[in-house]
Amino acid sequence: MRIVFFGTPEFAVPTLRAMIEGPHEVVGVVSQPDRPRGRGRAVHPSPVSAVALEHELPLLRPERVGEIEIADALQALAPDLGVVVAFGQFLPKRIRELPAMGYLINAHASLLPDYRGAAPIARALLDGRTETGISVMRVEKEMDAGAVARVQRLAIEPNEDCGSLTRRLAEVAAEAISRALDDIAADRVSWLEQDHARATFAPKIETADARLDWTRAARELVQQVRAMAPSPGARSPWDGEPLRILAAQAAGGRVDDPPGTVRQRDGALAIATGDGWLLPQVLQRAGGKALAVADFLRGRPIPDGTRLGD
Repeated sequence: MRIVFFGTPEFAVPTLRAMIEGPHEVVGVVSQPDRPRGRGRAVHPSPVSAVALEHELPLLRPERVGEIEIADALQALAPDLGVVVAFGQFLPKRIRELPAMGYLINAHASLLPDYRGAAPIARALLDGRTETGISVMRVEKEMDAGAVARVQRLAIEPNEDCGSLTRRLAEVAAEAISRALDDIAADRVSWLEQDHARATFAPKIETADARLDWTRAARELVQQVRAMAPSPGARSPWDGEPLRILAAQAAGGRVDDPPGTVRQRDGALAIATGDGWLLPQVLQRAGGKALAVADFLRGRPIPDGTRLGD
């Protein structure tokens, strides 16, 4: 089949690379426009655009994918099918139905109908889920609501953070899309409508989602730390700036100190919570590097009895 690929971030790269290897032909790639990135804010292509340029594939980088000239350019590529992985723009009907087969497929990082929306991986970790996966579905007007052709499940490892889980799911997405394409080409694909009444949603991560509330239980705060790492990082105000906690464990025991109180324990830190203690493992201050707790404390001690939070 002739495939046009829609994708933008690093998450989509394994799928695009797998498709370039065949057996189907990638006839074009659509990605977000080049944006300023990094500390120097120099303009760079998206990770997907970089792969397309590397392989000299026809590449479109529209501000709005629904513009008539973009549809005309895609039509000229004569695709049989479209594949979408984390593209980042709404796909209007003229684009969804443009391929010869009349539809696009998408790899979504959840077990649909759970966690429709922009942040399914982080939200699953926030909720303490132990399993997630990739659902390959048809792209419809309603977000992540299309019929599903394939589901591949993945166990969430203990203490896994959003960064590592995202990387593993990206590889699963590549495999799931490849298998779905083979089923479609062989005319053996089966579509299962979602149970819309069971749908849950995963809105994008906001600043408030990263703010640590020390009155909550340590176990819940560890889930928050995992979900926010490595970016934006769970955080709490300290000495007039945000202190980011990028890895932590929970510990039980009696807590007599007010929530947010820091105690020194054999060169490590323990932070009082509403239920138990949070034991940070990796810390980062504003403008600094992420460091193991012992290394962080050598450069920036946190005195015993310090109270984190507002």
